[in-house]
Amino acid sequence: MSESSQDVTWVEVDLEAIEANVSYVCSRTAAQVMAVVKANGYGHGAVPVARAAAAGGATWFAVARSGEAIELREAGLSQPILLLGPAESDRLETLIDAGVSLAIWSVEQAAAASRAAGRVGKPARLHLKVDTGMSRLGVQPEEAVEAVRRLLQLPDVSLEGIFTHFARADEADQGPTDAQADLFRQVLDTFAQQGIPRPRVHAANSAATLQRPEEHFDLVRLGIAMYGLAPSGDCPLPSDIRPALSWMSRLSQVKILPAGRGVSYGHEYVTQGRERIGTVPVGYADGLRRADGNVVLVRGVRVPVVGRVCMDQCLVQLDGVPNAKVGDEVVLIGTQRDQHISAEEVAGRWGTINYEVVCGIGPRVPRYYDRS
Repeated sequence: MSESSQDVTWVEVDLEAIEANVSYVCSRTAAQVMAVVKANGYGHGAVPVARAAAAGGATWFAVARSGEAIELREAGLSQPILLLGPAESDRLETLIDAGVSLAIWSVEQAAAASRAAGRVGKPARLHLKVDTGMSRLGVQPEEAVEAVRRLLQLPDVSLEGIFTHFARADEADQGPTDAQADLFRQVLDTFAQQGIPRPRVHAANSAATLQRPEEHFDLVRLGIAMYGLAPSGDCPLPSDIRPALSWMSRLSQVKILPAGRGVSYGHEYVTQGRERIGTVPVGYADGLRRADGNVVLVRGVRVPVVGRVCMDQCLVQLDGVPNAKVGDEVVLIGTQRDQHISAEEVAGRWGTINYEVVCGIGPRVPRYYDRS
């Protein structure tokens, strides 16, 4: 991309991949698709990702923070937005006025939304979260009916949705998810028995969207898979879904060091002979962790990162690429010639998950967007 030619490290996001991934899921479910664009679109850029997701067929967006919802509205996105996390009391009126739906898990939250809605002159649209086993947020299942009864007595609110979240849907053993799903269905059945009108129902995250069509209900919440990243090793992606993000840098210096020369802080790496060492202007402030075993691509060759990763730079051993020169592209995540480094591979080296890898790419790293 021409825009990246002056950057020392940058991210490229293929918006066509985002759109195609969403379209693939839309073609395989009767439910509406809620595109999860929290955390700056998992590090990909919330607004461009949301637009691409909408082009692919997503009709809802989900975020985790109030500011993320307002960002989408200010960008001109008019689709329904669900705030999955808590809404600050001083932003309730702004959110309700912007037509943002609110997740709640207590009658007190519903009452606060009711009062704010009265002041705004618009109804608050609420989604009751039921804790069926994630044990994070949500009303307990045995308390859900009474919570809804009290909610429905409040002015200026509507129960737009009810939902839960699966803790282990990406695992090979689906027993725990079966138990959560059964508990959630029992709550829905109790609503029906009590004559409570059924709102929109949603439970499926990416893993359940891919593997459990019986839990699609009215909406599916498409997060990690939308970005072309697998929910887990036990939940691989269909071949039609492809990653959208690549992370690049450039060689800023190439030098020959003599044997016995220490490299980077602490001299944890010492050259064994004459070695070609390259400097790459990307470090832990950009999201490259100080971990053993980091590898990057230079001219289609895997080369090791040597010595400690610094805040703004790292060093690579280039003996395997004798023609490498200053300005050569360095790939941290993505494809170069016939070699590929995935976010999942990086996560494996760092002892984490692909979510954390892409979300951890720092804000000073510019994102560029392409429709290949």
